[in-house]
Amino acid sequence: MPALAVTVVTTALAVTTGRSPGGLVAVAAAVLAGQLSVGWLNDLLDADRDAHVGRPDKPVASGAVSRKLVAVATIAAALAAVLLSLLSGVDATLVHVVMLCSAWAYDFGLKATAFSVVPYAVSFGLLPVFVTLGGPGGQWAPAWLVAAAAVLGSAAHFANVIPDLEDDAATGVRGLPHRIGKDASAAVAAALAVITGVVLALGPPGPVTTAGLVAVPLSVLVLVIGRVRGRRPGSRANFNALLAVAVVDVALLIFTGGVAL
Repeated sequence: MPALAVTVVTTALAVTTGRSPGGLVAVAAAVLAGQLSVGWLNDLLDADRDAHVGRPDKPVASGAVSRKLVAVATIAAALAAVLLSLLSGVDATLVHVVMLCSAWAYDFGLKATAFSVVPYAVSFGLLPVFVTLGGPGGQWAPAWLVAAAAVLGSAAHFANVIPDLEDDAATGVRGLPHRIGKDASAAVAAALAVITGVVLALGPPGPVTTAGLVAVPLSVLVLVIGRVRGRRPGSRANFNALLAVAVVDVALLIFTGGVAL
């Protein structure tokens, strides 16, 4: 699911650059292949940990899919991601390779360190660059758009890890969210999500758009409601609020990116 979400967002941003239908397919295929390689590598490397905590949603850990098959598929997806990126040009390909190396580094061990958020910031931050360098103008994405994508990626890291904090801790994974705790991670994710909206609202040249004026206070309101409702035992309101704000940020990212590009 995350792989598909990243692919859809990246392709939507590519639409705003005036890419041809063929160019959009190339972007989608390259990003999807890269995301699959990251996800499969993660499942492969975490198979023993997932088996230890009894994760039923992990077919590699349960033995439903052989590790050898996943290893071959991971390598094939990685190679496909690089080759498909070449359809967007050499510069865009180099950026995509850096993005993938960052994400693979997370899988290979950075996720268990205090620097676990760095790969998310780097890989997400470079997504707009991959899109714009491969577009008709072949230009570098504006700094504010890169910053917003990096902050949004960082927020995604904290929000994504929260549901698995206990399982991760039981298997020795202690990334930054694990070190600061569940409540602090939720607070950081919320703050970063709001900051993303602020950067997207104020970053583009010219007056703030109506979308920017609405998105930021709306995000704050949703997070406050989620925080209040999330105090009930077993409630996922806080996490759901983070997801809702992330959707708002992504929509604003695509809109403001389209206006600027």
